Parts: sequence; C-alpha cells; structure tokens
Amino acid sequence: MKPSAVQPILLIILGALWLLKSTAMLPETSTLLALLLAAAGVVLALLDGVTKSTVVSSPLLIYAGAAIYLYDHYFVRFSHVAAVGMMLLGILLLLARSDRIPERRQPRRRNDTPYSK
Repeated sequence: MKPSAVQPILLIILGALWLLKSTAMLPETSTLLALLLAAAGVVLALLDGVTKSTVVSSPLLIYAGAAIYLYDHYFVRFSHVAAVGMMLLGILLLLARSDRIPERRQPRRRNDTPYSK
C-alpha cells in the first residue's frame, strides 16, 4: 500500500506560503481572509444551487469578505458595516421565505437506460 500524499502536499503548500510571505508577495492576512470568505460564498452557491439556506448564506459570506476588506483598507466604520450587514440579512431572510425557493436541492435523477440493470 502506498503511503498517504497528505504530508508532502502539506509541506509544498507551507513552503510556498513561506516563500511568498518572505518575499512580500503574499497579501495581508485580512485581504486573504476577505478573498477566502467571498470565494466560499461563490463556491457554496455554485455547488449547492439556489436553496433557502444558500440564498442567505452565500451572499452573507460574500458580504463578510467585502466588509472585512472595506473595514481594513478603506477605514469604513464597523458600525456602518454591521448596520448594512443587518439590513442585508433581513432582506435575505425575507427572500428565503418565498415559496418559489426550494428547501433543498433536488436530487439528480439517474439516467435509466436498458443497460443500467
């Protein structure tokens, strides 16, 4: 049995991050966090589709990334960011109450062919 590839891959990733940090090519931690949160929101929306939970969580993750970036780089006050976030959450929660938005993603149907038996 082959040994796991997790340790070598982890060493490569950590070495690359260390190199980028030591050469000042790695963005600040707050910028990375903002990008990761926004990317997580986009990926969640793409993977799970439109459901009652993703209608709320995906835009909020994207907003959290944008809020962290604005707070850190443009010195927007936290109270402003929080107030807009509360309004956005309220709007999204009202939107999620719609009957047009499904509870869960519909399972994919298997392609029933005569050869699949």
